[in-house]
Amino acid sequence: MSGLLIAAPASGSGKTTVTLGLARALRDAGVRLVSGKAGPDYIDPAFHAAASGKPCLNYDPWAMRPELIRANAAMQAGEGDFLLVEAMMGLFDGAADGSGAPADLAVTLSLPVVLVVDCSRLSQSVAAMVKGYTDFRSDVHVAGVILNKVGSARHEAMLRGALEASGIEIFGVLRADPALGLPERHLGLVQAGEHDALASFIAHAAEVVSKNCALERLVAIAQMRAAQPFAPAAACLPPLGQTIAVARDRAFAFSYEHLLSGWRGMGASLAFFSPLADEPPPADADAVYLPGGYPELHAATLANAGRFRQGMGEAARRRARIYGECGGYMVLGEGLVAADGTRHGMLGLLPLVTSFAERRRHLGYRRVAPLAGSGFTAPMTAHEFHYSTVLHEGEADRLFAVTDAMGEDLGQAGLRRGAVSGSYMHLIDLSPEAA
Repeated sequence: MSGLLIAAPASGSGKTTVTLGLARALRDAGVRLVSGKAGPDYIDPAFHAAASGKPCLNYDPWAMRPELIRANAAMQAGEGDFLLVEAMMGLFDGAADGSGAPADLAVTLSLPVVLVVDCSRLSQSVAAMVKGYTDFRSDVHVAGVILNKVGSARHEAMLRGALEASGIEIFGVLRADPALGLPERHLGLVQAGEHDALASFIAHAAEVVSKNCALERLVAIAQMRAAQPFAPAAACLPPLGQTIAVARDRAFAFSYEHLLSGWRGMGASLAFFSPLADEPPPADADAVYLPGGYPELHAATLANAGRFRQGMGEAARRRARIYGECGGYMVLGEGLVAADGTRHGMLGLLPLVTSFAERRRHLGYRRVAPLAGSGFTAPMTAHEFHYSTVLHEGEADRLFAVTDAMGEDLGQAGLRRGAVSGSYMHLIDLSPEAA
């Protein structure tokens, strides 16, 4: 595949909107496009899928082994011949240990970089900034820029004059447009499935990008990348069971596509069900996966979902393997205190009470080592991002020993009772030493 990495000097520059506009514009122009999201983000991929019409995979240069990153690209090559990847944070921003930046992903996949620059508070200084990014690492090819949030024709002229004098190619200029903003909440963008006007938003972004960006030139730049050989399927996290019931709705939306695809590739079958619609997991499932999401926004509905609760209890009694992560972990507990202080009864399968009324941010990459009896067999990489706090943990076995990206010991995390377990960690890949 040919491809591009859409990056920026910092978060908030508009790279998600530009990526969505490019994805739809290129698709409409006949390009067989697939998309990716750098890092551990589990919200933006749904927006990508809406824009491209195809599943979006995560490409995490810190948490994923290079062979899994290349295997993901090979898997997507069956669906398209142009890979458009959106970076996270700034181009050279990585984990606390300094590794795993989007620039590292560009090197792994030989992707030229297009830098989206927020020009709302810049004029001629843009050249110094962009020049610094283009020269910072000799192994990273910054092909040029898309100037975003430009205020006027005069502002554009100043920006163009400074950049063209420096020999930096400009692929597009986008004016400031309030209609190109996306609503956000505490974990990032409001989910794609909750965005009532998403179709019209993407159509508008595509129209703006088509009119103001040199699409043919961007395609040509992408085709200059070195050809990557297709990689064989890389070993991924072993499936939880042979038939896995996966919760999927607005309360349980944070599952990684590469993880689910990996389980399918290892012979597991997946059956999706919606707790918010009061659906129980299928009775023939030998495993149940409750991914993260926003259970705190739907706590009352989940507390009153009798068929879901009964079905989960029956799965536990037949000793199906049940695993919840982050939001799913909270729902496995005895209670969840919502932002207004109301306590809602959860499944009661783990001795855990969590609260969203007492908020504290927990954020960062993690390395997790399974403890005896956990059901996991090898060290793994993970990401933790939540605002809820633990009010109570009862008697139960611990699940993981955890360190952060700097190797600092964070103690033990997660709970297990028999075949039911969970933690706040979003599992991503096997650790390199375990593969």
